[in-house]
Amino acid sequence: MTNQAVAPATDSSRSGPVHRTPADAGAGVGDLSQFISFAIGDDQYGVEIMAVREIKGWSQITHLPKQPEYVRGVLNLRGIMVPIIDLRCRFGEGLTEATPLHIVIVVQVGSRMVGLLADRVSDIISFEPSQIQPVPAVSRDSRCEFLAGLVTVDTAMIALIDLENLLSLSNGDAAGASNILKA
Repeated sequence: MTNQAVAPATDSSRSGPVHRTPADAGAGVGDLSQFISFAIGDDQYGVEIMAVREIKGWSQITHLPKQPEYVRGVLNLRGIMVPIIDLRCRFGEGLTEATPLHIVIVVQVGSRMVGLLADRVSDIISFEPSQIQPVPAVSRDSRCEFLAGLVTVDTAMIALIDLENLLSLSNGDAAGASNILKA
């Protein structure tokens, strides 16, 4: 089940971000960065499109003992055990009360497959890498350490997730989550 909303393609000569359809994803994009954007509450986030392997609806998972709160458990995805990370919880905003309307974005980071629990997928966005702004140092907190930068799309600010940092473990998490998040 794929829950993707895609905006129509627009003129690539305009100065702002360019929306593309999946058919455009590999054709003539040049040096544009492409991300899947999604929402957690009212906040918009994005992950690199090349890291995304699948987007699926929420389904039952198997809970595992002694994991950090943000590791909701594992999902058997065609024989591969995929740990599910609750992004709302990972960003310090409490547990997501997951319903069938929530989605799991399955990403590959190195040799690891990980599911990211989010509220909904918004769009596929494309933009020049030069449009990425750094996260302001004044606002660095537990959520910001997982961000690679910020980009404005139309009127929305999208925080780009650094998957490597998102999956890196703090000392407090290392004992419980090191085995589940390893390759």
